[in-house]
Amino acid sequence: MSSHHTNPRSLLNPATRTLIDRVQRAGRPPMHALTAAQAREFYDIGGPILDLQPAPHVDKVENFTIPARDGFAMPARLYAPQSATPLPVLLYLHGGGFTVGSLTTHDVLCRLLSRQGHCAVVSLDYRLAPEHRFPTAVHDAWDALNWLHQQGQTLGLDSTRLAVGGDSAGGTLSAVCALMARDAGLKLALQLLFYPGCGSKQDTASHHSFGEGFMLDKETIAWFFDGYIDKAERDDWRFAPGNAPDHSGLAPTWMGLAECDPLVDEGVRYADTLRMAGVPVDLEIYRGVIHGFITMGRAIPDALKAHADAGRALKHAFES
Repeated sequence: MSSHHTNPRSLLNPATRTLIDRVQRAGRPPMHALTAAQAREFYDIGGPILDLQPAPHVDKVENFTIPARDGFAMPARLYAPQSATPLPVLLYLHGGGFTVGSLTTHDVLCRLLSRQGHCAVVSLDYRLAPEHRFPTAVHDAWDALNWLHQQGQTLGLDSTRLAVGGDSAGGTLSAVCALMARDAGLKLALQLLFYPGCGSKQDTASHHSFGEGFMLDKETIAWFFDGYIDKAERDDWRFAPGNAPDHSGLAPTWMGLAECDPLVDEGVRYADTLRMAGVPVDLEIYRGVIHGFITMGRAIPDALKAHADAGRALKHAFES
């Protein structure tokens, strides 16, 4: 892997390098120096500035709630094109280290996936750490997937054509949901994973190479994980899906990774694990970009290719 590179910064493409320099010059406090509430507010305001504007048009955008097992009403948002027939649906789980992120931060991405995938997208506001620690986010994601499977037709959706996807922590939750779906006999058309966390330890070469100066740094990862889950629980496959005892029979997988990302090696390793278990995997590694790039389309044009690739994978999975 390129992560053993002696000067990892030289791998960055010009747009990404410019963005990193701009962020460093702005001298913003790192996320781990904030409270979770401050970090959320910061991300809700700052995140969308890097994304495509104006937000792409989708015919139908509707807020609603999905009940969790403990009765909590989880906020959710439906995105759908006009359609005379029930639409296939992607449950989308946003990234943010299980701590930040919202319907707002991933609004543009969900619109794009709906447009490019010719499908409905349901974005879920699952509960966040540190107020809600592991496994609450896992339960929320799984409860939403089950609800869509059982009640999706009430929203005009074709719940027999169901996919799950997400980025970063949301990619982890999606991979976990795919494992749970297999065990429950719930058939998924696709798991769509943007740079998911898949391992229990941050010990791969890429964690060392890209641990500082590439936006997602090791202190922030440690801060996210410490707020979310006890160290003693980190081998649990619901935190580290690479640790599941068996990966056979899982939904076909599309995975998009960023080359200059601490998580890239564990993503590649998970793709290999799935392939060895006989799962069809389509892996794309976007060169010269960083963790989080798919919601930075204004700053990093490579995001547009990733959106198109993911949309094509969704469309194809729902047609087959």
